[in-house]
Amino acid sequence: MSDSIKLPKKLMLLGSGELGKEFVIAAQRLGNYVIAVDRYANAPAMQVADCAEVISMLSADDLEAVVTKHQPDLIIPEIEAIRTEKLLEFEQRGITVIPTAAATNYTMNRDRIRELANKELGIRTAKYGYAVTLEELIAISDEIGFPNVVKPVMSSSGKGQSVVANQDEVEQAWNYAIANSRGDSQKVIVEEFINFEIEITLLTIKQWNAPTIFCSPIGHRQERGDYQESWQPAGIAEDKILQSQAIAKKVTDALGGAGIFGVEFFITKDEVIFSELSPRPHDTGMVTLISQNLNEFELHLRAVLGLPIPHIEQFGPSASAVILASEKSDSISFIGVAEALAQKNVDIKLFGKPSAHPYRRMGVALAQAENVQQAREKATTAASKVQIIST
Repeated sequence: MSDSIKLPKKLMLLGSGELGKEFVIAAQRLGNYVIAVDRYANAPAMQVADCAEVISMLSADDLEAVVTKHQPDLIIPEIEAIRTEKLLEFEQRGITVIPTAAATNYTMNRDRIRELANKELGIRTAKYGYAVTLEELIAISDEIGFPNVVKPVMSSSGKGQSVVANQDEVEQAWNYAIANSRGDSQKVIVEEFINFEIEITLLTIKQWNAPTIFCSPIGHRQERGDYQESWQPAGIAEDKILQSQAIAKKVTDALGGAGIFGVEFFITKDEVIFSELSPRPHDTGMVTLISQNLNEFELHLRAVLGLPIPHIEQFGPSASAVILASEKSDSISFIGVAEALAQKNVDIKLFGKPSAHPYRRMGVALAQAENVQQAREKATTAASKVQIIST
């Protein structure tokens, strides 16, 4: 690592949700200047950034205008729905895009990252196929068999995903996937249902001038395609950890650049199967806010700035559980926070989202305990005490 790294840097964050908010906090602690960009005002990361811009990130003209105005040193995407070909242009002009503009373009769509892993790198994935019409989805579903999983090729936080038990449910899955697709895409992916023992996220830190390193695997549970709780350590066999690390390194080496990648795997009795990849901090990785000496946001920041990461320490059994809204409201308050925080080794993060709707993630409960089961129970109990009310 070079001693000549100069701070502060000017960072532009594209997407300003709760993950972006924690990243901005990490960046601010090292004195950096952050511009938070999103499609709506008062997004979580905007509340802690130096300044904010509200644009459509699918508009090349809007992106050009904010980049020209602010002249950032680094552009750091936090979401998928971005006009990624414009990022290639910025990179050609000498602005660093994290992890790279090409990698962001690759990972924006589930089909491209799946093709890279399966076809180009020969990595085992679930059997899959694509459809751009309901008729195609019916045909490919029959070919792959039931049950299967249908989801948009482009979405965020598992939105639009459903498990399809039989032919009668295919049309409903199609409608749900298309309704929740982000950006311009009207394409869905259907994949075989993997009977896994555990689903994990392997936070993989790719550095500019140092070896790729890994956090302890994080186990997680999903509902409606969205994460509900996560825990660390995941409690999987050492040989499967090594297999997942080898696969994650192979994929991230192919993508290039620097930063943290959330690489998801299905762990079965006999196999490690690549699932998905996000080239940024991962929602399941919020557990690291309590479980590690350096959380995933601090690790992402150090990696993108070229700062050293000499040691990642995992503190022992830890868990996170989401706090979800149950109804739509544009004016919200929280009750029960004091009750949630009354238990030892529990923390609550409220994201500051300006509005709520059913199943929207509004916060997260974090807990440490003597074993993973106790940590999960503590986090889930704490989350359940926090109630969102309309005011």
